[in-house]
Amino acid sequence: MWMICTKECRQFFSSLTGYIAIVTFLLLNGLFLFVFPNTSLLDYGYASLEGYFRIAPWIFLFLIPTITMKSFSEEYKTGTFEMLKTFPLTPSQIVWGKFFGSLFIVLLSLLPTIIYAVSMQKLSAVGGIDTGSTIGSYIGLLLLGSVFTAIGICTSSFTANTVVAFILGAVICLFFYAGFDAVASLPIFQNGADYYLQMIGLNFHYKNISRGIVDIRDIVYFLGFIYLCALVTRRNILIR
Repeated sequence: MWMICTKECRQFFSSLTGYIAIVTFLLLNGLFLFVFPNTSLLDYGYASLEGYFRIAPWIFLFLIPTITMKSFSEEYKTGTFEMLKTFPLTPSQIVWGKFFGSLFIVLLSLLPTIIYAVSMQKLSAVGGIDTGSTIGSYIGLLLLGSVFTAIGICTSSFTANTVVAFILGAVICLFFYAGFDAVASLPIFQNGADYYLQMIGLNFHYKNISRGIVDIRDIVYFLGFIYLCALVTRRNILIR
């Protein structure tokens, strides 16, 4: 499994696409958080990273499908999937190897953003940032990124076209992140059903963890979602 994991990382960074994707992610975060007036953290008047954790999932919607779009589609296109099947690995090991390889890249893209927390702590005159909430938000963002990664790999296992894999991954991630909130806002669901609809979506559980309270039910939801995507991906490669 770890052989697949390292192969995935090497493949991503073997071209400029990987570096451009991560640099673009960090650049967009920096622009939104410190330059653009409507979202700048410097205009809040108090030390908080709330704006970053509100914006980051939307940038993830484009970054993570970029990371995962070649996971299986490129293997299908170039014919290396046939060679991959000859390795002494089970389908599950192949899927999880792809998943952890892509997730490691997502983690690498997140690590430099810790400087935002350090900067806000240094710039704060009194009190500093809410450490518990910030740690919870990072945990929530990593779990959300894990689900997006699982979705991206799953969509990549459906097609040999990397562009189609990217579009499918981005659309499905968007649907599960914001779609249920949008449906719940309809007047027909304002009699109490809106709450249960929101519970199905990713944003509901992400916001819960971002408050600094790590509930086991939210963790189980994220892990269950990842496992379900892994099962679908495993089925797809077995068919292949």
